[in-house]
Amino acid sequence: MECQAVQTQLSAWLDDELSEATGAMLTAHLSRCEACRREFLQLKALDDALGNLAAPVPIGLASTVAAKIRRPSRRSGWQAVALAACLVLGIALGGTMARTFYGGAASNEAGAEVASLEVFNDFPQGSLGAVVASYQPEEGNGNLQ
Repeated sequence: MECQAVQTQLSAWLDDELSEATGAMLTAHLSRCEACRREFLQLKALDDALGNLAAPVPIGLASTVAAKIRRPSRRSGWQAVALAACLVLGIALGGTMARTFYGGAASNEAGAEVASLEVFNDFPQGSLGAVVASYQPEEGNGNLQ
């Protein structure tokens, strides 16, 4: 290996980011090359010094940060109801749009709607879309006809 290539990889070697084969080549080069060995020792000394450096925390930092953090306000009851209504409306509209878009039902001889098996090719198995597209109202479920 050339000295320039070795010196660019010394930092990665100190951080254990190189493969064992590359590490073995660097060790072999450092045993022969005084300049690269000197560079490695300086880099290692710098790494050790920076690793042992203490960073003091300013006094009162935790209380200052805690004072600046606002507590989340609680939602009132009508906001929770509005969010729930939006969720139900979104699910209902999504189901209606999926049924309209994919068509999913055809009539048989008795006039009842029968879900087409082709619908299941458009949705992943077990997904909400597959359930909505295959839904057929039962007789006697309380709906007036």
